[in-house]
Amino acid sequence: MRIRFRSLALPTGLALAATMAGAVPASAVIGGTESTRPYSFMVSLQYDSPRPDGHRCGAVLIAPQWAVTAGHCANTPTGSTAGVPRGWKVRVGSLDTTSGGEVTDIDKFYRRHNTYDPPGEDIALLHLRTPVRAKPVKLAEATPADGTPVRILGWGAAGTSCDDFKDTKCFPGKLREADTEVVPLDRCWDDDGHTLPLCVGRAEPPVGPGTTDSGGPALIRSGDGWALAGTVIGPGIRGADFPDMYTDVAKNSAWLNGIVTGTDVPPDTPVPNVEGTASVGDCKGAVVRSATSRPGDPALVLTNGHCVPSGRPAPGTALVDRPADLARPVTIAGRDGYPKTSARATRLVYATMTGTDVALYRLDKTYAQLAREGAKVFRLATTPMRAGDRLLLSYSSSRPKCTVEAVVPHLREAGYQQDDAVRYAPSDTCVSGPGYSGSALLTPDARTIAGINNTHNRDGGRCTEDNPCEVGRDGTVTAVQGRGYGQQVHRISACLARGSRIDLSRPGCTLTGPPSSV
Repeated sequence: MRIRFRSLALPTGLALAATMAGAVPASAVIGGTESTRPYSFMVSLQYDSPRPDGHRCGAVLIAPQWAVTAGHCANTPTGSTAGVPRGWKVRVGSLDTTSGGEVTDIDKFYRRHNTYDPPGEDIALLHLRTPVRAKPVKLAEATPADGTPVRILGWGAAGTSCDDFKDTKCFPGKLREADTEVVPLDRCWDDDGHTLPLCVGRAEPPVGPGTTDSGGPALIRSGDGWALAGTVIGPGIRGADFPDMYTDVAKNSAWLNGIVTGTDVPPDTPVPNVEGTASVGDCKGAVVRSATSRPGDPALVLTNGHCVPSGRPAPGTALVDRPADLARPVTIAGRDGYPKTSARATRLVYATMTGTDVALYRLDKTYAQLAREGAKVFRLATTPMRAGDRLLLSYSSSRPKCTVEAVVPHLREAGYQQDDAVRYAPSDTCVSGPGYSGSALLTPDARTIAGINNTHNRDGGRCTEDNPCEVGRDGTVTAVQGRGYGQQVHRISACLARGSRIDLSRPGCTLTGPPSSV
């Protein structure tokens, strides 16, 4: 399913909104104007936004203590469908995202699904900590027919090429509105096997919502007032920016009413323990210590060598003691996946993609400081993984169980070779995919890092980029689409000296050295 949402392509806590499939900035609420009067039911959902005003998505008040939004706007680090969020708030009934109206926290949320297939059920309910006085909007009783006039509202992008969230001309803090209509569904969608969305807007002249307008309303007239017919999802599979897909509120009314009235409330989603998962640039990782580490030493964080932002180490070489190149702080998750603490990388201690695929960064906090702040630190294994070993893969959203199906003598990909890589058993839920590079492979007690998630064969190709191949001891080359692999880390400890330094001359250190030593 190829849906682009009108939300933000942002991490929620640590997790990329893993279930948010490729949100991209696109066109604005075009063909409309700045609203001159507030709508009592219009809501700005605010959390984890790069916008200075904090706005992330639109939402709509449907009861004094309930607002509806898009499902992909209600993301937690572990992808829960029902639970307690952290740091979410709403501003209700104001024209402005930063002043006026009523402000309260969200203390509960319910998403219909944690994926957005079917797209017509990309919907969520937000429970307000305290009721508001603002007048809610009622729900449409039936799906509006093609040609029905519709009004859309939002604080989203106000230009066709907006990519600077701090530009108030691109992302205004004042509510905008536009009048358009419901159009035939085949302009947005062509799959009759799903709960179908609404198709709203037009291409010429363009009218539709922009980035950060997800969850905002499609309103139809109901007597002297309005009724909520749909909420913004985003462009459909047709590829054009307009018209856009909206959830059909009437088709979801039984689910909405069951929760609001308390007659059919889903249970909270169990939250897996993902304590210690770190966000390292665009990859995952974990804070590690060796037997020589002391509480006062600067802490080290481990990830993949191919995750180094300034460029991969050349084949056969390593990067040693370089300036840190991470633009963002390293964030470390608590048990629920939300950030427990963070630290800045001060040096790239070591990185290689030869023999193994690892990188170590030194942080500006010591192990003792991180312990006081509640961060989990893992031990580095000193023995290799073996076939049959059972592991946990430290995703930011879960800890799936893994089994080492085989230890591969050599793994080759795009000119690099790693030795004694581990292949995951195909029946496991432990897989390697985009966004999960650097995830730790943990022993069953979840205290020791035995390896690090690395790569998978995407297309069935042979030894090419994103298509690693296995090379046996007899030289036999095998490439199987879908196979996932992790790397050994047991050789790292022997190369670490006091003060969280790398010393490749230490006895027993067999890691690849820099160019001058090869």
